[in-house]
Amino acid sequence: MAEGTPDLKGMVEYVSKALVDEPDQVDVQVVQGDRTTVYELRVAETDLGKLIGKNGRTIRAVRTLLSAAAAGSEERPVLEVLE
Repeated sequence: MAEGTPDLKGMVEYVSKALVDEPDQVDVQVVQGDRTTVYELRVAETDLGKLIGKNGRTIRAVRTLLSAAAAGSEERPVLEVLE
């Protein structure tokens, strides 16, 4: 990671662990593409509802944070929640 580049994987992990009941079950994998970087997020099955939130509000907020943190860089982050 270059100096001054935000640690987006770490940020997704940190925020997700703060939202769930089983933080040890949070796993973030990064898949680098040409123009996009996909962050694959896995949490315990019992925490999926908490992470997604009512009408998807919570996960939408996490995605907004991710996009804001990547602003100014060439990277286009995509956050996917996997079951």
